[in-house]
Amino acid sequence: MEFSSVNTLCFHLISSAFQRCRLSEQICRLSVILNSSSSSRHPSVQISISDTGIGSCLKEFQDLKFSWGGITENWDGMLRVNTTSISDTEVYNYQISLKENRSSRRINRLPSHQKNGAKFSGTEVLLSFVESLDILLAGVHSFLQKMLILRIPNIAIQLVAEDCDVPGSRYEKVFLANKSMQSPILALNLEHLKSGFEQYILTHGNSLNSECSSCFPSWEHLKVGSGRACCTENELVMEAVIVISDISKDDNTCLRESGDKTEVLYFKDFSPSTIPQSSMKAMKSVHWRKYGLNLVGIAQQDGCALLEWENLPKDTHIYIVLHSYHQQYPTVIRTPGKKFQMDRNLVKRSIKLSLDDLKEKHAGALLSARATKICSYAPDLGKTIAGLILTSNDLEFQGECLSLLGLQSQGVEAEIVENRIKERIVSVIEMNDKKDQKTREAAPFLFDDNRLREEEFQEIDEEEDYDMMALED
Repeated sequence: MEFSSVNTLCFHLISSAFQRCRLSEQICRLSVILNSSSSSRHPSVQISISDTGIGSCLKEFQDLKFSWGGITENWDGMLRVNTTSISDTEVYNYQISLKENRSSRRINRLPSHQKNGAKFSGTEVLLSFVESLDILLAGVHSFLQKMLILRIPNIAIQLVAEDCDVPGSRYEKVFLANKSMQSPILALNLEHLKSGFEQYILTHGNSLNSECSSCFPSWEHLKVGSGRACCTENELVMEAVIVISDISKDDNTCLRESGDKTEVLYFKDFSPSTIPQSSMKAMKSVHWRKYGLNLVGIAQQDGCALLEWENLPKDTHIYIVLHSYHQQYPTVIRTPGKKFQMDRNLVKRSIKLSLDDLKEKHAGALLSARATKICSYAPDLGKTIAGLILTSNDLEFQGECLSLLGLQSQGVEAEIVENRIKERIVSVIEMNDKKDQKTREAAPFLFDDNRLREEEFQEIDEEEDYDMMALED
């Protein structure tokens, strides 16, 4: 893995510590401590990244590659690593120079320390470089906030920053990934991602600091769908969560940089990441029109994807997060061409599952353009059918129709009959819209009293079959 700046290297080291905590399956602490000295001519920052996870594998440092173009004055390339596993009797100390060629890089072992019978595991990585404390603190703070979306429940993150030459300058913040968590601690990663993403959307301006009660008075304003696709060959998993909000923009005081566009957040191996081209291509090929959405543009900005829609309702906003990870850590290396195609298919599949899940849970959501057009005729059709029923001279026929609609045959108002018929018509249209167009059979009878269960519909999507065959190859 190659890095072009010390900041991005630091973010990677934080992500690695996060992984070690996640895999420990114990309550863990991840600490990021920034110490600066402003008295010298070139203020430097020492950053310590420590965790109480499973202990590090030195190979992950051996494989690091750093691009030194134009920044050699900022850092000497040295990493100090202290690590121990639960079964070790010592804390092992190492020094690694990333200025050395990766193929010939040596890891220098320093004197170790006895644990004296104590049972613990963990890793600390230290490095010093020339950087503004405020700039580095802002970057690390934002990075840690973004990681909270993953909602890994067994990790508490501590961030400390201090200028040793300025009394009272100490800053400290604790991030609790399981704060206000609704899903159980042993839930699947997808449940944690869904919970964390909902919390992200509910916060004011997506600042992750406080919920905005004016824009989102309650969770009920969000329609949420999630999907998970995986490849058994290399245990690669792709998760997607899609959220739709219908909040009047006149009442929305949160000004989001993406505006009416959809910002797609991307995580890779439990770390915020730049969205890859394979995922961009996958989102272009999703059959959005099947869900009443018309994608007219996609662009990459600051590592995220921005989706632009045509004819999206004024007060509707769509949010998407994707997370790609391997169930094994460290990750499995694959051939680039096959990886690109596999990632693309997994993204497409997980998004489709999310859209289907959202559509299944929320009546009337994501109707196709065809179904929406047909629904627009429901009021007039309901009024016509109600008129035929109520003006009929056949009282037996009239009573049977009203009974099937769940209404009393005596003294019922025409408007009530119209609305009940309209509801039945719309329900049938929505139910039929969830089936694939190629396998769509005759719609259930209007007066079937909803005895036809929706789960009897089975979707056979040729496009999906192609994706699944590609995953199995």
